[in-house]
Amino acid sequence: MIYVIMGVSGCGKSALGAFLSEKLGWPLHEGDSFHPQGNIEKMARSEPLTDQDRLPWLLKLHEVIERERRSGSDTLVACSALKRLYRQILLHGSKAFPSSGPDQDGLPASSPDVCFLFLYGDYDLIHQRMVVRRGHYMKADLLRSQFDVLEPPLDKENVLPLDIRRSITDMAMEVEKHIVSLKSSPRP
Repeated sequence: MIYVIMGVSGCGKSALGAFLSEKLGWPLHEGDSFHPQGNIEKMARSEPLTDQDRLPWLLKLHEVIERERRSGSDTLVACSALKRLYRQILLHGSKAFPSSGPDQDGLPASSPDVCFLFLYGDYDLIHQRMVVRRGHYMKADLLRSQFDVLEPPLDKENVLPLDIRRSITDMAMEVEKHIVSLKSSPRP
């Protein structure tokens, strides 16, 4: 199983990912480390990324997901995945591009072996976290732009919503229950 830990910057993707990685013994692929240097520099200047800026990054993460799928490994990927299109690129790569033609709309909204863990919370709480965060290139003044483009995932996208007001331990327990439920239910 592959869990993509998603949400706006500052919601706790890295913290939950590190906790789950340690607890489950699964590798964590930190999406931030896959950004091209130009994206990092742009965010450090408090400039929001465009769809075009994000495409090479999302395609790299798609390659990671595909490699893990082929190997049959359980893994965690931390990635904002703010828009439905971004989640489709993570699942389907370049086939998800709108320029791919009429088949793009026919792509499945989800994959049985990829689940999105959507960390959600209100702007004020996350902004407060980001203001005190140190050593990250993504500044708190970019948070509004992330909320502006956020398209919360729909149930059909194979999502487990997690309220960030809960502790990391509580959220991890919910993910573990999800894993157990998947293992106990027959797969198609």
